[in-house]
Amino acid sequence: MTRADLLISGRVQGVFYRASAQQEAMRLGLAGEIRNLPDGRVEAVVEGPKERIEEFIEWCKSGPPSAEVAHVGVRWSAARGEFRTFMVTR
Repeated sequence: MTRADLLISGRVQGVFYRASAQQEAMRLGLAGEIRNLPDGRVEAVVEGPKERIEEFIEWCKSGPPSAEVAHVGVRWSAARGEFRTFMVTR
């Protein structure tokens, strides 16, 4: 199992990005969380098989139709096993 910490920038708040990302993560069988940051970015933490996380990252690069993603930053690490499902927070 692998973990990826993502920072997504662009027009990603107020466009159902988090809810859509949750649906995609659950479809892929990933665990983690996603939240809005005060500076307008979205932060996600995802754990699961690396191949599935890579699929999720590709989805994050475009997001839902109303989003305009400028950049997705990724930091890889070992999974910590702290999530059982994928949650939207804040």
